[in-house]
Parts: sequence; C-alpha cells; structure tokens
Amino acid sequence: MVNKDIPNIIKHWEVYPRMPKAVSDQMQEYPELVRQILFNRGIADPPSAKSYFHALPPDETSPFLLGGMKAAVDRILTAINGKELIVVYGDYDVDGVTATVLLVEALQTLSAKVSPYIPDRFDEGYGINKEALDKLLELGCKLVISVDCGVRSVEEAEYCKQIGLKLIITDHHSPQDELPDAVAVIDPKLPMDGYPYKDLAGVGVAYKLAQALFTSTNRTIEMGDRWVDLVAIGTIADLAPLTGENRFLVRMGLEVIQKEPRPGLIQLCRAAGIDYKKINSTNIGFGIGPRLNAAGRMETAMAAYDLLVSRDVQEAAPIANKLDAQNKARQVSTRDMVDKAMQLAMEVTGEREIIFAIDPDFSEGIVGLAASRLSEHFYRPAIVGCQDSVTTRCSCRSIPEFHITQALDECKDLMEHHGGHAAAAGLTIRNENLAELIARMEKIAKRELGSRELIPVLMADAEVHISDLGHDLLQYLQRFHPLGYSNPEPQFITRDLHIQSIREIGQDGKHLRMQVSDGWLSINAIAFNKGGMKSALMEKKKADLLYTFETNEWNGRVDLQLNVKDIHI
Repeated sequence: MVNKDIPNIIKHWEVYPRMPKAVSDQMQEYPELVRQILFNRGIADPPSAKSYFHALPPDETSPFLLGGMKAAVDRILTAINGKELIVVYGDYDVDGVTATVLLVEALQTLSAKVSPYIPDRFDEGYGINKEALDKLLELGCKLVISVDCGVRSVEEAEYCKQIGLKLIITDHHSPQDELPDAVAVIDPKLPMDGYPYKDLAGVGVAYKLAQALFTSTNRTIEMGDRWVDLVAIGTIADLAPLTGENRFLVRMGLEVIQKEPRPGLIQLCRAAGIDYKKINSTNIGFGIGPRLNAAGRMETAMAAYDLLVSRDVQEAAPIANKLDAQNKARQVSTRDMVDKAMQLAMEVTGEREIIFAIDPDFSEGIVGLAASRLSEHFYRPAIVGCQDSVTTRCSCRSIPEFHITQALDECKDLMEHHGGHAAAAGLTIRNENLAELIARMEKIAKRELGSRELIPVLMADAEVHISDLGHDLLQYLQRFHPLGYSNPEPQFITRDLHIQSIREIGQDGKHLRMQVSDGWLSINAIAFNKGGMKSALMEKKKADLLYTFETNEWNGRVDLQLNVKDIHI
C-alpha cells in the first residue's frame, strides 16, 4: 500500500559482498577499496581493469554486424548519387536531436541533398506520422531515414510504400512482434540481430550508420569521431547504460567537448554555469541535457537542433539563452504539475501497485518529468497523461521490478501508439479506451508486483571509516568516469557519525550543510533535499550516512566533502 504520510519512501541499504581473496590477490596493484569497487562492477582481473579504466572499445564494433546495414548503405548511396532529397526524421528529445544533427552532418559530408525533420511534440506526437510523410513527399523527398524512432511504426512504413517513399529505420527501442516493412530496419534490439552490444542509444545507432557510410565510400571509419560529442550528449541524456561501447564513445565524446566544443555548446555551457573544459557526464545529465530537452518540452525541438549545428558563437548565444529561459520555465511548470499529480495520485484509496494521474490541464511536454517524480516518491510504476477531447497522451516511468513496455504490449489493442524501454515508455490512447487500459494495467501490476515488498534499495560499495577517504582515493575514483546508468558513482556508508554542526542552505532551507566526525577525523558534508531532517539530526546528534566522496571548490578553495544521498537516524 502506498504510504501517504511520509515525504519519501524509506530506502533500504545494501552493501556489495566482499570480494574473494583470489580476486584481491591478483589485483594487488590497486588499493583494497578500489579493488572492491572494481569487483562490484564485475571486474575481477587486471586485463579487465585496464580495459575499464581506459574505456577501451569492445573487440567487435563493425557497423555491418547490425542487421540491415548493408541494405541501408546501398540505398543511401543510390540516393546521394541520384541527387535525391533525403530527410532525416528524428525524435524531439536529446537523443533524437543529437542523432538528427549527426546524420544530417555526416550525409552533408558525403555531398548528400539532405534536410532534418523533427515532429512537433504537441501537434504530431512521438514518432513517424502519416501527415508528416505527406508533407515530406510534397517537398520532393525520396528517402526518409528515421533516427531514435520507427521500430514500431508498422502502419507508417506501409503508408510509405503506398505513397512511394523509401524508408530506412534506425532505432534502439524494443520492437514488437511485427516489424515495419522498410528498405532496412537497424536496431540492435531486434531478435537475432548480430551486433554484440545491445545498449546503444539512438544517436549511437546513427553513429554506426555514419561509420558504415564512410567505410563504403573509402573514407576511414574514424571520420565518425568528429561526431562523438553528439553521441556522448545523447547517450548520457537518454540514460543509456554507460557500459561497453557506450562508455568508450562517451569518454571520447567528452574529450572532444573539452578540447574543441561546438559553438552552440560553448554558449549553452556558459548559460548553465559549466566550464566546458571540465565537462563530465554529471553536468551533461543535469545541466546540458535538460536545457536541450526544454526546447521540445516547451515549444519546438528545432531550437536545440539549430544550436548544435550553429558554427558561430555569436549566432549561438541567443539560442542558448532561449533554451536556458525555457528550462527555467519548465522547472516552474514541472513543480506545479507534480504537486497536482501528487494530489490526484493520493485521492485514490486502497492498495495500488501502479500510479495514474490524468488531467486535461497537464502539459504534454513535461508529463514524463511528473511521472518520474511520482515513481520515485511512491516507488511504483507511474503513468501521467494529458487529455484533449479525443485522446490521452501519457508518459510512463517504472521501477526495476516492472517492465513497463512489456506491460503495455499486453494492452496494445487498446492504444493508438506506444513504445519505449523497460523503465520508460509513452502511449497515445482514445479517451473511450482509457478506463479499460487503467483496469488492465492495474491487473498486470497486481500480478507482477502484488506479492513483492517494494522498497527501493541503495547499493553501497563498502562500509568505510573517514580515515579511508583522501586525495589518493579521489584520484582513483576519477578513473571510474564517465559515470551514469549501469556504471554508478561509487557510494559508501559510514555509521555512527557525530553531527558537529548543521545548517540549512538553499531556497527555503531545503538542503543541509554539515560537519561530521567519527571521533577521530572531521569532514564536511552536503545533503541535498534533506532540509526536513534537520530537527531530528540535531536531536539525535548521530546518524549513519550513505554518500559519494568528492571535492567542493568554492572561492578558489578545494575541500573534501561527502555528498549525502541518504540518512538513517
């Protein structure tokens, strides 16, 4: 049952099991705590550690291992040689926008006649739509290449055949049983696909197509490296796993941004208060990604596209400032929507395994953000939607115990469109079918989750003492970057810490700044969104902390600090 009386679900802490002595013995070149962190990530021998720390690419990365790649390349080269208009059809999120920029620029390098098309979230919705295809045909388009969408567009692919458009689909989402009938469908998640790494983002798949095109035109495959900055941004923003080839590409992309950033990124970093020379996966995820996403959430994603393709710093400045302003407006709108969605969710009584919040006043551009907040707050899958007179459009977010897209697949007869990943999805449904969808999804969630105790788990790499922390450890921790989904920042637990001082900081005192001690050593700590715990901490004067370890730079001074993720009193 959802507990409405607490601000957040209480989180359970677990510590990874201690590494076996045999593993520890063969990894002696690293400190014991570093060995343990590596082991927790499945790295148990020196060659694997070397490959991980240097983010080396997998052995097999030929783009032609992807099914449909040769057919796609052949048709694209035919279009280039015949001076046919090619349209790259992308999605309106960061993954889709970066993939669109990448493939348009790569095709321009090959002298293709090419244009971008990114649908309007509010008027057209997600994915390929027939009205857009009609418009592209009128413009003289002969070949459409989708990026970050299309693997579930069976009807739209058939419509392309009817009106005489050739279609190539590149995507990374999970397919349905029936695949679109197109010139080629390139998606590492297709059944029996031969590409060894399955977790490329949409921009990663577009990158592989660019590599294949360069190889087939007697250019070096490394030509694609000029676009790895886009791969890094799209992969991080889409929360694709930072493992294997993704981690290799993101590491390369971050290096490109740090050394030779696009003019638009220079200006966007400036607007976000980020030093591009020190850019990392964290400030892309929390600074750059949200601002690029704000374009499609609040208005049109073409503003983000225009920023990334800009070749002039002065030209890029007003676009970056616009995206920054849109992101601030998005933050205000998100807070208001989350408050209302929370109220709607709490109005439903009784036991629930899935949360719904549907309202005609919700903005389609930010329902996904609201769904994320609800899912995190209640630790349940959440579906948040906006309605017009005919349809309801929803974004879904889930928890590890519930594959949201597979659940929606069981209800596909009710929906106009749907698709996504295990943890996130979107759908469009006619209003008359909404009640039935809710009933079925509640039944599926009850079946999958009803017997489980749903408590979020925070994993710690080790329990440590303050004396275990220092600059030497920080230097090793830097080698674990880039960090993100499936390659999380190392977290530690220290118990029975004495609270020496504590004060509220930030707007409305929502954060805490503390100094804590284990009786021997003291260290600073920052606890975001924990302001409500100040009184209890002052009363107890002791707490167990789960945290990451970092430096805090302020006014030229660099201090060690704990970044507290959770507190047990």
